[in-house]
Amino acid sequence: MSKFQFVVFDWDGTLMDSIGRIVSSMQRTAEHVGLAVPSEQATKDIIGLSLEPAIERLLGVLDSQKKQTFLERYKDEYVTLNTVASPMFDDAVNSLEALRSSNVQLGVATGKARRGLDRVWQETNMAQFFPYSRCANESKGKPNPDMLIELMHEAGYSPDNTVMVGDSIHDMKMASAAGVFPIGVTMGAHRADQLKAAGAEYIASSLTELSNFILKERL
Repeated sequence: MSKFQFVVFDWDGTLMDSIGRIVSSMQRTAEHVGLAVPSEQATKDIIGLSLEPAIERLLGVLDSQKKQTFLERYKDEYVTLNTVASPMFDDAVNSLEALRSSNVQLGVATGKARRGLDRVWQETNMAQFFPYSRCANESKGKPNPDMLIELMHEAGYSPDNTVMVGDSIHDMKMASAAGVFPIGVTMGAHRADQLKAAGAEYIASSLTELSNFILKERL
């Protein structure tokens, strides 16, 4: 049996072109609450982690009141205040359609909370592709492998026929820890060399290239 039976995607920076919005929202929130504004690269480096651990890694340990203020403001920034566009990548729908029509099962493992994923699914009509998903508030965060392990158990697949696709080193480390095939994409947070160093076994520069590779390997 082909090892490319169950393909699990990260969301931000992998299927949705949202890295710019995340970075600017994080920077504007830090400024709003009186913290040093983190650099673009430092902010990219924490994308994919659950929100609270990401903030701590980026900005240090905040007291409970400041952390709560930061969390509330960041959510407001990202959802309503920030005007930076965050569309699906142009080839996302066609690539997912190609995989689904070839009987590849699809899932999502994301650092978003369920509320955030449901919101973008409603906005983009993308839930139709993903019968299986895990969010940061439902399992241990990346790079812990639990999200992938739980998804495989639910969907009935093993590491031997599962693939993890992501744009960050946290995705690649999670995939390696779960024993699944790690594929990096270069449209988001981290460069190809960073993804390879974190364990990626294949690198794609677009979702079209990714889907073509998976379908070719299934022949």
